[in-house]
Amino acid sequence: MKFNVITIFPEIINDYCSQSILGRAQKAGTIKIEAHDFRKFTTDKRGHVDNSPYGGGAGMVLMAEPILRTLETIEKAKKSKVIILSAKGKQFNQKMAYDWSKKYDQLILISGRYEGIDERVKTALRAEEISIGPFVLTDGDVAAMTIISATARLVPGVIKLESLAEESHWNLLLKKEASATSSGLEYPHYTRPEVLEYKGKKYRVPKVLLSGDHKKIAEWRKMKAK
Repeated sequence: MKFNVITIFPEIINDYCSQSILGRAQKAGTIKIEAHDFRKFTTDKRGHVDNSPYGGGAGMVLMAEPILRTLETIEKAKKSKVIILSAKGKQFNQKMAYDWSKKYDQLILISGRYEGIDERVKTALRAEEISIGPFVLTDGDVAAMTIISATARLVPGVIKLESLAEESHWNLLLKKEASATSSGLEYPHYTRPEVLEYKGKKYRVPKVLLSGDHKKIAEWRKMKAK
């Protein structure tokens, strides 16, 4: 699967995506992530990519032309989706990540800044506006990386399937296993040491996890899952 991010700070995307699981998956050729600097495609001699909003108001708005010019240089897969990261967009969730990982070969993510992006970008590209939560960020780069992280890890070969099957939200994707009362969150995890001492207090691993009784452990984990 391929991810393209249109931004004015490609180094932010490249630095994050070159590390850990995403970095290894790129080296293995399972996914591909490219960041594109749309400042390179401005017609302004000074490299301006923003301007004041029509109708007045505070802040600056990202201009449509540099973004559209950048997108024209990106090789598009047959099954691709264009997304604009925006605080007023539809809220992103695990089901979207799962569906996109199955349905599309490419996500093109447009990172907004300042007061947002000229609305004509959305209209011309038939893009979908997506938000990662009910709050406002300083930029869309964090949101773009969030979507890449959540979606890429569901691409076959990036992470072992058995690791995904016990994660938070996973059971809600499998309707047969999801109960009406389950929120799909994972059970608590513990590792060494068995007894943790911190500021004069001792914190112990639950005895059931030390019992070796896999049936009881499974029951405990099911009970503790939220």
